[in-house]
Amino acid sequence: MIRIGIANKDDIEDMMSSRLEMLKVVNHLPEDYKYSDEMINESRDYFLHGDHITVLAKDGDEIIGCASMSFIRIMPTFDHPTGKRAHLMNVYTRNEYRRRGIARKMVELLIEESRKAGATEISLDATESGRPLYESMGFVDSTECMVLTKG
Repeated sequence: MIRIGIANKDDIEDMMSSRLEMLKVVNHLPEDYKYSDEMINESRDYFLHGDHITVLAKDGDEIIGCASMSFIRIMPTFDHPTGKRAHLMNVYTRNEYRRRGIARKMVELLIEESRKAGATEISLDATESGRPLYESMGFVDSTECMVLTKG
């Protein structure tokens, strides 16, 4: 039976292993890829101390999926009176469990919890394979902002 639930600090090893697995798959990295100490340490610190909600999907004791919602707070605006925004990320389901609605259930739970937390906007960066799911849930492309990344 597949269970989906909100993770807590006691689930740190499951959160870490699912995220590192997801990053390998999404970025087409070899199975034996070694992450930098900085990446591992910062990810662990974020899961333990960051402003986020992470959900895990389990089949028995096996982790088969994960998804996270990270929160940021900006100055309140007319469109976002709480100033709280959320960013959906790391939505992942193992290949053999895909097309069963697991990702949708994880995202729905995160959206519900984000709304309870006062988030007035949820953004995400979608892969091509994820776009149909997000579009079916009401996400739309935005031309609202520009981004400067570290070069």
